[in-house]
Amino acid sequence: MATPTALPATFTASTVLPAADLNLLRGAFRILQVVQSADVATVLSSSSATYVTTGVTLSITPQYTTSKILCLYSIQTYTSAASTGLGLQLKRGSTAIVSDIDNCFGTSGGLQIMTTLWGLDSPATTAATSYTVFFNRNSGAGTANINASTQGVSRMFAMEISA
Repeated sequence: MATPTALPATFTASTVLPAADLNLLRGAFRILQVVQSADVATVLSSSSATYVTTGVTLSITPQYTTSKILCLYSIQTYTSAASTGLGLQLKRGSTAIVSDIDNCFGTSGGLQIMTTLWGLDSPATTAATSYTVFFNRNSGAGTANINASTQGVSRMFAMEISA
C-alpha cells in the first residue's frame, strides 16, 4: 500500500487528479491494523494523587512514521465516597497522551461506572510502541478504584490509521 505522504499540499477545484494522486488517496486515512490488550480484571485501589498503572497495556508496531494511533479504552471505575474524584491517564511510555480529570466523581456516596475514553497519538516511529492506562484519586478523601468488583473488566484497543 502506498503511503499518502506524497500528496500535493493543495488541490485546485475542477482539476482532474492524475492516477498517481488517486492511488495515494486510496491509501489515506485507512485503518491499517487493530491490536487489543488482554482483559484485566484485577481490582485496584488508590488514595494517592500519584498516577498508578491499571495494568491495561498494549503494544503496537506502526507500519509508517506518519501514521496516527487511536487508542480506545474501557474501564470500570468506582469511587468510595462523596466528593472523591478519579482521574485516568493514557501514556505512551512515559509521555502522557491524554488525561481525564475527575472521570468518576462521587457526589452522594460512591459512584461506579463503566468509562470509555480515547486518545489520538502521533508516535512518528515504526518501532514497537507501548500504551498504558493509569489512574489516581485526584480529589476528596475516599478511594479511587478500578474494576471494583470481580465482574469488572478493563480493556484497550489501538488502531493504526494512515495519515
